[in-house]
Amino acid sequence: MPQKIDRRPMPKQDEKERTKNFSEVALGYSQEDAVLEAGRCLKCKKPACVKGCPVEVRIPDFIELITEGKFTEAAESIKEKNSLPAICGRVCPQESQCESMCVLGKRGNPVAIGALERFAADWARKEPQKPEGNGPKVAVIGSGPAGLTAAADLAKYGYKVTLFEALHSTGGVLRYGIPEFRLPKAILEEEVEYIKSLGVEVNVNILIGQTIDIEDLFKDGYKAIFIGTGAGLPYFLNIPGENLNGVYSANEFLTRVNLMRAYDFPQQDTPIQIGKKVAVVGAGNVAMDSARTALRLGAEEVKIVYRRSREEMPARQEEIENAEEEGVQLELLTNPIRILGEKGWVKAIECMQMELGEPDSSGRRRPVPVEGSEFKMDVDTVIVAIGQGPNPLLVRRIPGLELTKRGNIAADEETGRTNIEGIFAGGDIVTGAATVIAAMGAGKRAARAMHEYIKSRS
Repeated sequence: MPQKIDRRPMPKQDEKERTKNFSEVALGYSQEDAVLEAGRCLKCKKPACVKGCPVEVRIPDFIELITEGKFTEAAESIKEKNSLPAICGRVCPQESQCESMCVLGKRGNPVAIGALERFAADWARKEPQKPEGNGPKVAVIGSGPAGLTAAADLAKYGYKVTLFEALHSTGGVLRYGIPEFRLPKAILEEEVEYIKSLGVEVNVNILIGQTIDIEDLFKDGYKAIFIGTGAGLPYFLNIPGENLNGVYSANEFLTRVNLMRAYDFPQQDTPIQIGKKVAVVGAGNVAMDSARTALRLGAEEVKIVYRRSREEMPARQEEIENAEEEGVQLELLTNPIRILGEKGWVKAIECMQMELGEPDSSGRRRPVPVEGSEFKMDVDTVIVAIGQGPNPLLVRRIPGLELTKRGNIAADEETGRTNIEGIFAGGDIVTGAATVIAAMGAGKRAARAMHEYIKSRS
């Protein structure tokens, strides 16, 4: 019976070798493993897993195709709903979404839906038929997961889609935020090429609000505009010493490594200084990415400094485990209060021990300082990974656009509608920093709403 088969483990690159390179850590299923894992699916009459997917993939359909050996057809089934399956299969938190709803998970391990999605997407390299694209013009601003998804879905509806990206390469956080060892850029390129093949025109190096005003897009005949510019404004600790050399925001650190290939010095012109002892403040996926990247750049000791306990760490369990396997140390219930320097460079970080009190607004237990517990940690690099805020470059240039108290665009959760006629928004610019798949779901819902909006006006 399917439920008696153990879940197939994901093959990984050897933990001792992978800290010496930026090659992908998770190696993906073999054909045999994929078929065996797909065979665990119970083919529920009312599959709960679909309810857990923000982009509405018909999960049992593609899994059944894998069991039949129809791998390309499985990928095509996924792409009916999800235009970025190879990316989602790698970075989507399936364990808290589709897999958390799997019936098998109630008494054991759920079906490895994410690994199967990745397998099908990697197997298939078939070019889709290009749609007519004779409909009205629509604009998508930002080429991260929300923008790419909205652009793909709008193209499938038949619109002439133009995607505007401020940087010199597409992908947003998929390119500058997620390291090569977790999401190879070759995979991202293939996904973007697929979206281009749908008829989407991509224009890079254009900062809407500076290069072109949003009013000019409407004057040029665009019937609706989607904003998906993400959360690119880093938060800092606001403690003494943050202006010392050797202190990075995780945004800067990962952007210089991932987008500007600082790891490839001297072949590239953007080297990045990394010390022997690194402290990464924070415990989300971005913190894990920063810590594991620092190891690969030659750091001898890397510590995650987090003010709560392991149970409250927001990173995916898989990423925490991978980091620990590679030698990253966890300094838990520890809060930085001052960064110490010498001749302008980081030399240590002063911290306090914490204990957990009552839950706060996040639902996690509030960390409380332990009086008299101050201590110093010798480090020469500090990476601050405590979250990001909305990208302010565009929203400040749209007169009358309603924003939240935190500076995010105020938009309807189900439609992405803003208070300005014809402007929709979704992803991190609306919600604040969240997951790739959540941003994709927002892009999909907004594309559907834009389609209805344009139809109602024609």
